[in-house]
Amino acid sequence: MSGNEQDWLALRPQEPSPSQCCGSGCKPCIYDVYEKELAQWERAKALQDKSLLVGKKEQSNNSELNPDTFTAFSVSSVEQLTEDTYQYKFELPGNSSLRLSLGQHIVLRGVVNGLEVQRAYTPISPGNAEGYFEVLIKCYEAGLMSQYIKTWKRGDVVFWRGPFGGFPYRPNKHGELLMLASGTGLAPMIPILQSITDDEEDETFVTLVGCFPTFDKIYLKPLLQDLARYWNIRIFYVLSQETSLEKLPWSYQENTYTGRLNEDLMKTIIKSCRRKPFVLICGSSAFNEDMSRYLEASGIEENSCFVF
Repeated sequence: MSGNEQDWLALRPQEPSPSQCCGSGCKPCIYDVYEKELAQWERAKALQDKSLLVGKKEQSNNSELNPDTFTAFSVSSVEQLTEDTYQYKFELPGNSSLRLSLGQHIVLRGVVNGLEVQRAYTPISPGNAEGYFEVLIKCYEAGLMSQYIKTWKRGDVVFWRGPFGGFPYRPNKHGELLMLASGTGLAPMIPILQSITDDEEDETFVTLVGCFPTFDKIYLKPLLQDLARYWNIRIFYVLSQETSLEKLPWSYQENTYTGRLNEDLMKTIIKSCRRKPFVLICGSSAFNEDMSRYLEASGIEENSCFVF
């Protein structure tokens, strides 16, 4: 392949992965934007004119989040939560807000070794948070986007687009929400939990089941402990690599299980729900499939589940 061919290949838009499409009928869907950018790239390549790509990556510096174009946001703080997971805070000028609906995700763009990568992340800050938003990100050793994210420091400028998807939540619509989250799948659950605890009129019961390898790898412990103090919130932890609860702090022992969240444990948790639950699921595709299967075996219908 000639150098010129490689240059053009590096500029070619990256096709979104299926997991980046939320399936909620967003307009424009990330696939719509990809098709538009791909047509623009093919025309520029045919004419061998890179100047035609100037508008390809439309981006804005006005810090207004937009589903069509990437907008620049400045990193205001970086906090390492576990060995591979970080909480990033981004600045919004003039106490503005992203105005996200619950559980909505935004798409990050990074360029690594000349390759463009896009990934979807769900902010954990309240959708109406003023002056900032926060994102929980797990970095993978071999992940392209992770290589880019690990370089971030305070003051760096990062490009986001969105919002997309989301869970159409209404206060008191469901008697109980059962949240099944694996690792960073906790992210979309946090704003929903906070919207319930912040609304005195919302009497929805919530049972959150957080699945992590070990106790040390549970994210946002202080926040989760605060939320668990509300009368209508219960939080359980399932730790797949812990063999004993004895070493855990006393306050965690009662609501923690060792091993994996399997069909039997799922049935136990559902039986303990105070009302028939509507279930929210977020994790890897394997986790989501397992949970859907266990829920079906536990008598929960498909129309009583929402997968992020």
